[in-house]
Amino acid sequence: QVQWIESGGGLVQPGGSLRLSCAASGGTFVEDSMAWFRQAPGKERELVAAISWNGGRTDYAASVQGRFTISKDNAEDTLYLQMDSLKPEDTAVYYCNLYYTSYQVDDYEYWGQGTQVTVSA
Repeated sequence: QVQWIESGGGLVQPGGSLRLSCAASGGTFVEDSMAWFRQAPGKERELVAAISWNGGRTDYAASVQGRFTISKDNAEDTLYLQMDSLKPEDTAVYYCNLYYTSYQVDDYEYWGQGTQVTVSA
């Protein structure tokens, strides 16, 4: 069983930046497509960004296009999400996981604890 470990969240003012990191305990995702998801209070978990296993393709939700950048460092087995120009509506718990185009969000069985991102005012 893979355990996802997200980190890097925090409190930031609108317009600020954060970089989230994701690692896996008990496995590797070097050869896997990966994604970042988020869940705001009272809302459904949603896909934020995805990246192919070798980094050759990235996709973003329209709400974060141009502001967020997903990347993965296969040498360090680490996934990143650079978040710039943050808005209050970006406030959510952010999660990483494998990415499958055929999956709905609810199809994922295993989730980490996530990392809280709060954009004030």
